[in-house]
Amino acid sequence: MAQSLRCTGFVPPGFVVIEAADAGLAVQIRVRSTAAFSPCPVCGGHSFRVHSRYQRLLLDLPLSGRNVHLHLQARRFHCDVPTCRRRIFAERFDPDVLKPWARRTARLDDVVHHLGLALGGRPAARLARRLMVPITKDTPLRTMRRHGRPAFLPPSAIGIDDWAWRRNQRYGTLICDLDRHRTIALLPNREPASAEKWLLDQPQIAIVARDRSGAYAQAASNALPHAVQVADRWHLMENASHAFLDAVRKSMRQIRAAIGAATVDPALLTAAERIQYEGYLRREETNGAILALAKEGVAIKEIVRRTGLSRKLVRKVVRGQRSDIFRIRESSLDLHLPWLDAQWAAGQHNATDLWRRLRRSGFRGSLRVVGEWATRRRRSDQTQAGEHSRTPAARTIARLLTIGWDALTKAETATVAAIEGGVPLLVEAREIVAAFQSMIRKKTAEELEPWLQRAKASLVASFANGVAKDRNAVIAAITLPWSNGQTEGQITKLKLVKRQMYGRGKLDILQARVIGPG
Repeated sequence: MAQSLRCTGFVPPGFVVIEAADAGLAVQIRVRSTAAFSPCPVCGGHSFRVHSRYQRLLLDLPLSGRNVHLHLQARRFHCDVPTCRRRIFAERFDPDVLKPWARRTARLDDVVHHLGLALGGRPAARLARRLMVPITKDTPLRTMRRHGRPAFLPPSAIGIDDWAWRRNQRYGTLICDLDRHRTIALLPNREPASAEKWLLDQPQIAIVARDRSGAYAQAASNALPHAVQVADRWHLMENASHAFLDAVRKSMRQIRAAIGAATVDPALLTAAERIQYEGYLRREETNGAILALAKEGVAIKEIVRRTGLSRKLVRKVVRGQRSDIFRIRESSLDLHLPWLDAQWAAGQHNATDLWRRLRRSGFRGSLRVVGEWATRRRRSDQTQAGEHSRTPAARTIARLLTIGWDALTKAETATVAAIEGGVPLLVEAREIVAAFQSMIRKKTAEELEPWLQRAKASLVASFANGVAKDRNAVIAAITLPWSNGQTEGQITKLKLVKRQMYGRGKLDILQARVIGPG
């Protein structure tokens, strides 16, 4: 049997409809409570004695595309408990239905709250108006702040990492529950003291996955000495690759000598390259002055005072991290050099004609680029010297040395063979880095100690010393399944939420939107 439609079914539970009227764009419904008594907000005693009545205007969920206005006949009661300081109080309702002083029902407030969590302030207000819920852009923000962040279950395994409020200027800390795959805390900075304070309140944590940062390692050691720290495997692999790139940069002089590009003839340089070469000579002079003082035993602080250079620059030169080389800049003409060499050998020396033919084949550079190339070739022919050798960048050399020979061209194979024959220490560094990465992939921690002994006497000694200092966390990363990758994913989500608010969201709003929906 079909059931009849009753108006009472459209209002929140605990209310009965007195009268309903259609007011055009809105539905006006007069309601009252079905309860015979109300608890006192101070003493909790139930009162049946009504003092007076008053009207409360509430917004409720829309009905058939129209706003719903509830006109509630609320009551005031006498509190008859002699020891209570409140004599008269307003009627109280179930908090899941209507909260004190609220202008919206709890179910409508819950909709506004979830719109704010999903969209923020202004976008949530725009969508709410389309849903016939008229609110301002500040209402979702106030609702999120009022609800706050939910309590979380005590975690046993966490990931901790930093995130940028503003890159290179201000950072915060994100803590992720690795078991439940959700963010549980956002800290306003990445200071060790803040992380340590939070960790002290969670003594049950047994696993702390982190990056290679010493700040979080120290905080975890102080607050949770019993917890196992796990270094992030991705960072270990990336640090190893970067260590090999640094080794290549330190060996650029030997590499240039090995591939026959150790000398530079200024007569074969273009005007732009000559400016670069003059800067290179100035840097070489500076490096020589710093190294001369360092050989005399002068401290870095004193070298800074004498030369007027920055401490960072002096430290890099002394540590061999600024072994500068002169490298001709890359050109848009590089892809067309084989064709140009063939045309030049065939007697086509007119730069304008060569440029026009290149344009027809898809070259988008200017005539000046081809003209500079032709000038350099002409000077090379006049001085009876070969074309100025072009040294690849350090990053390019590192890539060539670490990919398979079957993926190299004939010229790249010759370059790699020359480097391997002329710089054997670089080949050793490549093998050491490859052994470390293989150790992580195969989860063979017993090979770590022999690897450290070998690596400390190579070009990647700095990386090996860092691994040795963090030995326990590295071993845990190799043997345990935990990783900080999940935390990186939560940070990506946080960045999306932050950018939705144009970077203006404060910590409480970020906590509500990132932690609340979990």
